[in-house]
Amino acid sequence: MNLPFTPEQFLSVFEQYNVAVWPLQILLNMLGLAAIVLAVRKTNLSNRLIIAILAFLWMWIGIAYHLAVFAAINPGAYAFAALNIIQGIIFLTIGLSKDKLSFNFRSNIYGIIGAILIVYAMVLYPLLGYALGHVYPKAPTFGLPCPTTIFTFGLLLWTDKKVPKSVLIIPLLWSLIGFSAALKLGIFEDTGLLVAGVAGVVLILVRDRTVPSPAPAVSGNSPV
Repeated sequence: MNLPFTPEQFLSVFEQYNVAVWPLQILLNMLGLAAIVLAVRKTNLSNRLIIAILAFLWMWIGIAYHLAVFAAINPGAYAFAALNIIQGIIFLTIGLSKDKLSFNFRSNIYGIIGAILIVYAMVLYPLLGYALGHVYPKAPTFGLPCPTTIFTFGLLLWTDKKVPKSVLIIPLLWSLIGFSAALKLGIFEDTGLLVAGVAGVVLILVRDRTVPSPAPAVSGNSPV
């Protein structure tokens, strides 16, 4: 796959984005932390709020990154933007349904691996990038495609009901596309993207064979 831009142009897009949206990176990280707290300390609104955060993050990527800056060097960014916005709509649709996704951190293998992916996305990813020479503002920050995709798989591993297959398709697709491009561009911290996508989907599918499906809505005319 020949890329229509150079590594330097790609890093310059991160710089343009980071300078343009500052200090909203702080808000994006706070949203990520809020989703973690809501999954660990459950409330009646936790599931809806976490889904809303994920929907916002994916739509943010499509609009604020792909359309606003990445499209200037890559015509394919319009298709990527559409996919990200669709993923946000998928989350919103699920959020309007009753308990289609239920987040609840548990200290089993899925919860631990999910936690590792979340820590990688929010902490280790930027640290590894810095060690590899990707220094802010010419570096991907949380709220951009790759760390956010890793973060999404981490949270989905914290669910305790079956995850609709529609939720997994676009994040998995991006993990494959983003990783293949990142290798050519020298963004080696995105190796975690491939691991998150493949391992995340496999683990979720295996786990979902043993967890209950969301209960159907009960009609108001049903007998008690």
